[in-house]
Amino acid sequence: MESGRRVVKYGIIGVGMMGREHLINLYHLRSEAVAVVAIADPHLPSQQLALNLAQSFHWPLKVFSGHQELLDSGLCDVLVVSTPNMTHYTILMDIINHSKPHHVLVEKPLCTTVSHCKQVVCAARKRPDILVQVGLEYRYMPPVAKLIEIVKGGSLGHVRMVAIREHRFPFLVKVNNWNRFNVNSGGTLVEKCCHFFDLMRLFAGANPVRVMASGAIDVNHKDEIYDGKVPDIIDNAYVIVEFDNGSRGMLDLCMFAEGSKNEQEISVVGDIGKGEAFVPESVVLFGTREAGRDGVQSLKAEDPRIKYDGLHHGSSYLEHLNFLGAIRDKGEKALAVDLQDGLISVAIGVAAQLSIENGRFVTIEEVMDVLEV
Repeated sequence: MESGRRVVKYGIIGVGMMGREHLINLYHLRSEAVAVVAIADPHLPSQQLALNLAQSFHWPLKVFSGHQELLDSGLCDVLVVSTPNMTHYTILMDIINHSKPHHVLVEKPLCTTVSHCKQVVCAARKRPDILVQVGLEYRYMPPVAKLIEIVKGGSLGHVRMVAIREHRFPFLVKVNNWNRFNVNSGGTLVEKCCHFFDLMRLFAGANPVRVMASGAIDVNHKDEIYDGKVPDIIDNAYVIVEFDNGSRGMLDLCMFAEGSKNEQEISVVGDIGKGEAFVPESVVLFGTREAGRDGVQSLKAEDPRIKYDGLHHGSSYLEHLNFLGAIRDKGEKALAVDLQDGLISVAIGVAAQLSIENGRFVTIEEVMDVLEV
């Protein structure tokens, strides 16, 4: 740990799979003078797994059963919220309204409803002494980050189309199977796909106007029953998003496609050229219309700053590194993913879920009174 630098003390609220992943990432950031000092989780098995990790890291942890007790302890400078989606709203509002300021990194989605997201955004605006970053860490995956750099550099011209394919395995088992039901997760297109809607908006450089989606429950979880209820989360969908600058995005989601070489394939086409990113192959392709097929360049995307790959190809490590930089700069460095980004990514997912239910285009205005809150 770097001498002379004040240690930034972290608390993790929710130490299930993602909470423990954050714990490991922060351990690999220890040379940046950070330490996890407390956790909060009512689930005893998760507590114990986190304690076992912390013991191997030689980090003594204070353990709380609830987030309010951790807040009141005054032990932490920064809180990571990695609890089930449906709890984010209450926990965030308690953190934001607490007398002691705590900076917050909240896992995606920001909340499960647009209304709750907007309330969090409004509450946070009254607290200029805290920073809140949303965990849309796919932006940091090296091939995605490289494609973002190519697009923002103008090499592809004006972006007209963004196509994202995620073909992967089914949802993992979570504590008490909370992620099997729309009421808890916000629905698959909020829970999982807010990542991709965030990337679409970033690549397009514009805000969404309307959404059309088709999806269903075709393969996964149909033989599962929890407390007498069958899961209602969709396992595949196509989603079209139209943006206010005329660009369009398309998501192709399949969660029973374990036979895929790449889990994510991203294509961005402008009026000058095209770029593609492949994860986990970590390859980026890009070329221009003028140079044609023979002029397509290929590169391996890597980031030497990553000290731990983890579950998301090093993106969570870079996410924490960026957030720590913003905290140390006392907010003068802009957050990479702010609350407005979190809100709009959820709004697109909610509109897509409604489109499937209603069989029609759904405008963003329908799910959110005004885009700027």
